[in-house]
Amino acid sequence: MHPGGASSILQYAGKARQDATEEYDAIHTPGTIESSLSLDKCLGELENQTDRPPTKRQEECPTPDGNQPTGTPIQLIACLDDFELAAKKILNQRSWIYYSSSAGSMESHARNLADWSKVTFRPRVLRNVEHVNMGRTILGHPSNAPFFIAPCALGRLGHPDGEHNLVRGAAKYNIPYTVSNASSVSATDLAKSLRKESGGGSLFFQLYVKRDPAETRKSIEQAKSLGYGALLVTVDTPVVGKRDASDRFASQQALQANSSELPVAGPLASHGSGVPRGPYSSTLTWADLQWIAQEWGNAGPLCLKGITTVEDARLALDMGYTSLYLSNHGGRQLDGAPSALETLLEIRQYDPEILQLCEILVDGGIRKGGDVLKALALGANAVGLGRPFMFALILLDEIQTDMRLLGITDLAQLGPSTINTRELQGIITQQLGNDMIGHKRFERAKI
Repeated sequence: MHPGGASSILQYAGKARQDATEEYDAIHTPGTIESSLSLDKCLGELENQTDRPPTKRQEECPTPDGNQPTGTPIQLIACLDDFELAAKKILNQRSWIYYSSSAGSMESHARNLADWSKVTFRPRVLRNVEHVNMGRTILGHPSNAPFFIAPCALGRLGHPDGEHNLVRGAAKYNIPYTVSNASSVSATDLAKSLRKESGGGSLFFQLYVKRDPAETRKSIEQAKSLGYGALLVTVDTPVVGKRDASDRFASQQALQANSSELPVAGPLASHGSGVPRGPYSSTLTWADLQWIAQEWGNAGPLCLKGITTVEDARLALDMGYTSLYLSNHGGRQLDGAPSALETLLEIRQYDPEILQLCEILVDGGIRKGGDVLKALALGANAVGLGRPFMFALILLDEIQTDMRLLGITDLAQLGPSTINTRELQGIITQQLGNDMIGHKRFERAKI
């Protein structure tokens, strides 16, 4: 019944001199056991707990006040790429692999990063740009910026406070934060955190649909009761993508522990068994969205996260879903999946009505303020930042600067005339043109 699979427990169970504390603390927030297990599961206390030395992770990780024992001085970090380089110096192997890994050859992740540079600007000059407005409404909630913190799991791998840091940033700068269904801090504690900050910001909830519908219903009900402002249903995860670096590390850990249990997401996890990788529902269909929507009710917008084709965007719209999140999961699911920018251009070319009738969110490879403006000019309402989620707020200055250089003072002034997409648009036309030219809308039978 363990979400991470039996192997994550059995690697440590019954082994002499084998302490699972370091592994546990990196993922779980204090109080998880007490709130999740009944008292009859408590078998007693280990001896000599007070004399136990600090774990390696406790010695290496940043302290709660943000000080770092080693690494790059904050004054030398000028952009998100610099933060990534600094993080690599300080994170342990497991944390770095989890945050940086992608599916297969990492082709999709590389495309996420590269595609934004294929879109160029058409700046206008001699305009008064002293004052600029970056405000935007995202899924019904006012935001001081056109971006939000995208869902990423296991924040405690990077810092002992985990996702509490993201809540503080969201509140301080009044931007939305989408809490992952696999957050290492509970949804309850993060909601309390936001109330404690008593500033701005808002919390959305990202939902993974599990194999057991009761577990999914419980997550939805919890998000509703805690006042989360929107529900983002992840639709691109019938199984966990094959992430070679993560699989290799998990297998290495199992071998070092002399465990006969294969990791749940390891390379041989489903070999010959037919069991899908991971704890998610591999039977989720469009029909299931109906009961998910009913469970959520009118608690806020319901957004479909993981749309990568114009056909699925049209299906969603025809079924009444008007909040769509274009994403290839950071390249962590299907290697070779299109970038969100490719999908956005595909929709603009073959079914632009979707952009008029839907609120469009995008993520994937966005590292510069200019990338944000390019997405908005092409029809997105807001963008999410995933891997650099701990560092997203540095974008504020970049966006303001790029707006002034473009000759605009309000995000509403962005549009197709602001940018040039010839290179990417040509690729998309070449890939799909034979099948789609002349089809403004798509017939369901053909889909």
